Amino acid sequence: METQGGGYIPKDLSFDEEARAKLISGIKKISKAVKSTLGPRGSTVIVESPEHTRGMTVTKDGVTVASSIFLMDPIENLAVRMMKQASEETATNAGDGTTTAIVLTEALVEAGMKWIKPHHNVAEVLKDINKHAEDIGKFLKKERSKKLNKSRLLDVATISANNDKEIGKIIADAYNSVGKDGIVTVERSQTEKTYSEITHGIKIDRGYSSPMFINNHKKDECIMDNVKVLVADQDISNILQIENILKPIINAQEKLLIIGSLSDNVVNTLAANVVRNGLKFCHIPVPSFGYRTHELMQDIALAIGAKCFSEKTGDDLSLVRMEDLGVADKIIVGKDSTVVIKENQVTDEITKRVEELREQQQNKTFTKAERDFVNERIASLVGGIGCIYVGGNSDIEQKEKFDRVDDSVCAVRSALQEGIIPGGGLALYDCSFDFQVESEEKYDEEECAKLIMRDALQAPMKQILCNAGKDVDDVMHADLIQDEGFDVKNGKYGDMFKMGIVDPVKVTRNALLNAASVATTILSTNAIVTHARQ
Repeated sequence: METQGGGYIPKDLSFDEEARAKLISGIKKISKAVKSTLGPRGSTVIVESPEHTRGMTVTKDGVTVASSIFLMDPIENLAVRMMKQASEETATNAGDGTTTAIVLTEALVEAGMKWIKPHHNVAEVLKDINKHAEDIGKFLKKERSKKLNKSRLLDVATISANNDKEIGKIIADAYNSVGKDGIVTVERSQTEKTYSEITHGIKIDRGYSSPMFINNHKKDECIMDNVKVLVADQDISNILQIENILKPIINAQEKLLIIGSLSDNVVNTLAANVVRNGLKFCHIPVPSFGYRTHELMQDIALAIGAKCFSEKTGDDLSLVRMEDLGVADKIIVGKDSTVVIKENQVTDEITKRVEELREQQQNKTFTKAERDFVNERIASLVGGIGCIYVGGNSDIEQKEKFDRVDDSVCAVRSALQEGIIPGGGLALYDCSFDFQVESEEKYDEEECAKLIMRDALQAPMKQILCNAGKDVDDVMHADLIQDEGFDVKNGKYGDMFKMGIVDPVKVTRNALLNAASVATTILSTNAIVTHARQ
């Protein structure tokens, strides 16, 4: 690559065994750090980082550990970056399972190096590995999964929070309150306590534009019942633009909330009338930024039965009529946020909008932030919104707890979408026995892929048992029936569902698919080009 001034950056080239050896060395280093956190007996990792409070963090979150690792050797670091991709893709799509993805990636690469021989067609082997990963994902979803009920929801929340029953209950209660279409978010608490707040209605990230709108001075909020709502994402620079609705509202002594972009003069006029004449008005600016503003305003209008006046659709605000206003049962407007509560039946129009949003969620190019935005829109239309505030006695404790709560919230969301399977690595371990070959001495490409999958699928369970000081051959025996396994935490055998040891299908499925994608890329590499280091 040439640089400015006609210069260039010299490169180092590595080939064959030397290149792969360096890649595997990098894989082992990141994997050893991350996989020590797996399972109920997993350990925490201390990470030094200027991005964290006081320059360090203590965590059991795999993706936090992985994202903090950068190695000196350029080839080893390339392997680390590829491993991070497997964990980050899993976190983006399913919200949890990052450690499992890294354990599976390492196992697939190691098994590939062991079983792929010089005479094998590597491309065929790798194609079969990816196909097997997809088939296992479909099998787990259709054949092994069970729907989430209230008790199982508590189990998923507890396990994903590293077996913290208190946090598990807070998360489970929040999800039970918001319903299957609701959303639960995680924020930092300003105190040492961890608690949840539930909102049934539309939560808007904007508060009142003037403190003169406050009518509850104890809470510094504007609270009104049975309120007419004007929704407009175009500028209102003159009070005469909305004269058509102001007159009948004042005459009927009704209440009005305006969600829109008002000039200072209009805000001051409305606020002055609230203070001097006792009129019941409130105003909040339009929510969010860019394209999101228009979409959120459309959702708000749909939920409360209003017409959204928008410049994008060429609406003329001077023609607004009373029937264009929506109705909210209650509004709670604070300094920074607003809740609009509408206890109405879900209309066909709302149902259609939610179906469209669910189709958008399937867009694989969406980032985690974009998926979260769609989830929030669905929750605003048909569900509730819960927020879990995570507290701690120190910044380090709060950060560690925040990571666990965030993982758990995402895991429950994934479990609600696709169901759950036996946890502790058991579901993948059981699948490994479907990949038997007649001979381990002489095998073709198809059988080679089976051997690789067999070894890799057993890796998560082996690692969980290893972290607990156990060996898989000592623990697992032939007379265990389907769904029966070993409870590492309590040291007993039983039905994994009944013991509450479960994993979301979506998490396990995405971990396997992303691990297979990254591992096959690494196994197909024969030459590596890096910047030359002095």
